[in-house]
Amino acid sequence: MSKDVLIGIDAGTSVIKSVAFDLAGSQIAIASVPNKYETSSDGAATQSLNQTWQDCAQTLRDLADLVPGLSSRTLAVAVTGQGDGTWLVGKGDRPVGDGWLWLDARAAPTVHKLRDRDADQKRFEATGTGLNSCQQGTQLAHMQAVLPELLEGAEAALHCKDWLFLKLTGMRATDPSEACFTFGDFRTRTYDQSVIEALGVSELRHLLPEIIDGSQNTIPLSQTAADETGLLAGTPISLGYVDVVCTAMGAGAYAKGLSAGCTILGTTGMHLRSVSDQDVYLNEDRTGYVMTLPVAGQVAQIQSNMAATLNIDWMLNIVEDLASQLGNPVARSQLLSHVDRWINAGKAGSLLYHPYISEAGERGPFVNNAARASFVGLNSSHQFADLFRAVAEGLALAGTDCYNAMGGVPGEVRLTGGAAKSAALRGVMAAAMNTQVRVSSRGEAGAAGAAMMAAVATGVYGTMDACVDEWVTPLIGEPEAPAPELLETYADILKEFVATRKALEPIWQGMATLQEKI
Repeated sequence: MSKDVLIGIDAGTSVIKSVAFDLAGSQIAIASVPNKYETSSDGAATQSLNQTWQDCAQTLRDLADLVPGLSSRTLAVAVTGQGDGTWLVGKGDRPVGDGWLWLDARAAPTVHKLRDRDADQKRFEATGTGLNSCQQGTQLAHMQAVLPELLEGAEAALHCKDWLFLKLTGMRATDPSEACFTFGDFRTRTYDQSVIEALGVSELRHLLPEIIDGSQNTIPLSQTAADETGLLAGTPISLGYVDVVCTAMGAGAYAKGLSAGCTILGTTGMHLRSVSDQDVYLNEDRTGYVMTLPVAGQVAQIQSNMAATLNIDWMLNIVEDLASQLGNPVARSQLLSHVDRWINAGKAGSLLYHPYISEAGERGPFVNNAARASFVGLNSSHQFADLFRAVAEGLALAGTDCYNAMGGVPGEVRLTGGAAKSAALRGVMAAAMNTQVRVSSRGEAGAAGAAMMAAVATGVYGTMDACVDEWVTPLIGEPEAPAPELLETYADILKEFVATRKALEPIWQGMATLQEKI
């Protein structure tokens, strides 16, 4: 039987999935399980390493039920997953406690201390990445200073996809994207000792694993992992880049010779543009990310909102709760069918909404763990549709705010993620950003981006450009231009959006202090 299947594993915050593709990029089947993690009032967000591996292995076994002869047909497997966070392993590659997720806010005090050091400027210039509590560097620094017992017995500090790669192959490693935006230099794609020193974690240098590029190298599937997943031992395994990079690659953020942006409207809001590593725009506030792409000399410059669809979910949760209390429960699917109608019925620009609904605060284009969502300008004439439209506009304005911190909105922004299915939201995004938008019809962009790396590593394609031409370009929709009548309104409201979010900073901090007493 021919080797005609590539598998992309995408271990996200909400769902862990394994997706089968043919060698030309067509999706064959998908198997998934809900992800599981715990949160607590002290800002902790943790996940069981063993459970994560069990869930991942389950998706591969389930995929085999959907694809006849999967094990013998699989040419290669690539794995990506949620970024940032700290997944510690020790003797025998056993977990050292639960993993800290990117949602974990406990390192916030350490972030403030590190950002105030003179050394942070040079760290930022090397990594291109602003400090926040999501990152492994600040989490390790915080553990070292405040919770040293958590590091006892640790031999390696991994990320989610690195842990799964270890379980698949027996190799401790990480990829260039996560290694360099946390501990390295995006130009050299290696660790940088000055960055490690700036973070104050030189004594933990031994925890940082080898960096390998999954678009160039694969490691064989171990017999132990084969027994657990149902795949054949020796199957090539590619360590993908972090999920946001893989999603961007799958959704079309990179195309040779094209300057385009990509906004991922998922649980979080990721806004990125592909540029040469010599053309990175470093903002004065030292925020954002620079992540290497699986293309020589190319990086993704990124600003990320902690919450995107979480804001819409919050609005829908309120409706669900009210309906239930009134004895008329409604299904989430029913509410989702009304999203476009509510957005279109709301009055454009009549309210300001800051979409900082995450309990972890905000990280782009500013870092403030106390940041919280707010409506500004409410009066008695506003109806529910006005509130809903304001939330949609808040997502778009926050995205524009992020692009401006990277040098400006590009001439075209490609949209992906669940919320990109909303035509009304796409219209708001185009008008607020004053650019044309296009939607990728790729349903599983993250898994596809990972599988593309395996396709190049195994020689299915000679270059990533050739892979993009076949896997990505045909799936990019027609351009949707901004509505001219909205451009002036949104240009004006953007100024107020930025001015009010800056003015609210001391109020956020005051509210955080009050809420700690409750």
